[in-house]
Amino acid sequence: MNVIELFKHLLESPSVTPEDGGIFEFLSEYLHDFEIIRIDKEGVKNLFAYRRFGEGKHLCFAGHVDVVPSGEGWNSDPFVATEIEGYIYARGAQDMKSGVAAFTQALKEAHDFNGTLSILLTSDEEGPAKYGTVEVLTYLKEQNLLPDAVVVAEPTCEEKFGDAIKVGRRGSINGVIEITGKQGHAAYPEKAINPVHQIAPVLSKIAGAFLDEGDEYFAPSQIVITDIRAGIETTNVSPGKLKMMFNVRNSTCTDKEKIAFFIASHLKGLDYTLSLDQSAHPFVTDANTLIVQTLMKSIYETCGVMPKKSTAGGTSDARFVAWYGIDVIEFGVINDTIHAPNERTSIDEVRNLYTVFTKLIDNFR
Repeated sequence: MNVIELFKHLLESPSVTPEDGGIFEFLSEYLHDFEIIRIDKEGVKNLFAYRRFGEGKHLCFAGHVDVVPSGEGWNSDPFVATEIEGYIYARGAQDMKSGVAAFTQALKEAHDFNGTLSILLTSDEEGPAKYGTVEVLTYLKEQNLLPDAVVVAEPTCEEKFGDAIKVGRRGSINGVIEITGKQGHAAYPEKAINPVHQIAPVLSKIAGAFLDEGDEYFAPSQIVITDIRAGIETTNVSPGKLKMMFNVRNSTCTDKEKIAFFIASHLKGLDYTLSLDQSAHPFVTDANTLIVQTLMKSIYETCGVMPKKSTAGGTSDARFVAWYGIDVIEFGVINDTIHAPNERTSIDEVRNLYTVFTKLIDNFR
């Protein structure tokens, strides 16, 4: 198989979370020169494959084979790799079977490396992510097999292949504010305490507020209001309670304590509660590390583009790798159709991604 044939095979293996579509059994045979470890738990399937060439550094490629449901609006079967004018259409084409195909083929064909090469794959990145990459990393730490550097092949490019890598990710903090007032008849507002009226004068100071100025890698952390509700859906009763939900994609400059202080400064004197839940922590990999410099060089040599170093977007399993102090970076194809109907990526992108990863393996020393 070449990389495009492998790509098509992966696309035609239906693997909606938490299923792997038989991909891990296939890869276990395809990577016959690698040691194969399966770590399955609570219906989630995970695969770790490694090959030790020498005593040097351990370079790992990581990702997921699961995809979101196909949904409606497709012009072709979402689980048939349909080639049209240089593009291949199927669910998972960008997110992220293109990346899996590229690094799998690059590792299969690697014959000269001074350390250890490995692949870490899960079937539960698009889901709760409780028993996927987290479990594999726990096992690797116990077995003293943690890598020195990890490349997660999520789709990172924006307009042109090679234009962006992710050297980190923002965190995610979810907040819920509940303001308690006193329900009453709308005709007698003086006898009620209306929490909607209480929040109104300060809402503009909270909604969309920037909590920091950002830095070289991170955009400013911003409060994004996602839901506000109060009342009992009638016009003659003023509400007794208001609930407001928000999200902050936070940089390393903002944490839960800073958010709590900000909210308290604006809701002073009100009867309110605030709950904050951090579902992901921000991280950034030093741009001067070997993995970042070598990947950027490999991208430039392949497509003549010097990528920008980004932390934009949502979360990925790279955040779990960062917990262990491992240098982690993300690079993959253009991400303009991820999770959308008619998801697709170009044949040239997949071939170029395979070339970038091949060069990375050759130059990572």
